[in-house]
Amino acid sequence: MSEVQADTARLGGAAHQGQETSRRSQRAGAAATPGRAEKPRAARAMPRIATECGDFAMRIARDGTWFYRGSPIGRKELVCLFASVLKREADGSFWLETPVERGRIEVDDAPFVAVEMWWRNCADPFSPNPEPRQCLTFRTNLDEMVTADASHPIRVAIDPRTREPRPYITVRPGLEARINRAVFYELVALAEPETVAGRALLGVWSEGVFFPIDEAPAAHGAAETPGLGQAAE
Repeated sequence: MSEVQADTARLGGAAHQGQETSRRSQRAGAAATPGRAEKPRAARAMPRIATECGDFAMRIARDGTWFYRGSPIGRKELVCLFASVLKREADGSFWLETPVERGRIEVDDAPFVAVEMWWRNCADPFSPNPEPRQCLTFRTNLDEMVTADASHPIRVAIDPRTREPRPYITVRPGLEARINRAVFYELVALAEPETVAGRALLGVWSEGVFFPIDEAPAAHGAAETPGLGQAAE
């Protein structure tokens, strides 16, 4: 086994331990009975503080490929394991954090890529007379499914000089997926005009939330709007 393989195996083991710890915590919370006092325990273990390890020499490229010490990590299961313990700090830095150690990693753009989108009609569960409404669900390069809604917004950053759109969707708090060009074409095809705070915008609806894509053109369709449909790959 090479040194790189040994290191990734060690980090993968720590990430797996983090997943198991999270599952045990969830099971313990689900098993607790509301309103019932917990029996006193003889002793409680002190929470373990993860050791900060600096940089992990790991990078996520713009196309979603994970690298360790310059070599691509070929095992998708291992990448999914690392992604499950990925976090983002308030300063914008990305960290892999397990119960025993945490370290920074480099992310070129967004840690995930949205590679597929499904359109469907879904009903509002909180409405007494639910009517079908549009819902957009995305699949990431790591097969994580996310539906655009208030907690998982779509945002499109527009380059002020080139008008090139850079679309993203929130997957988990602080972590986004870049919407690739093919999926963005599909998104633009669903765009419709809306007036928001007095501004004429083009955007899409999902789960009852409107997500702007760009300013609405004065006399052209969405497909002819400068920048739309020209998202960087």
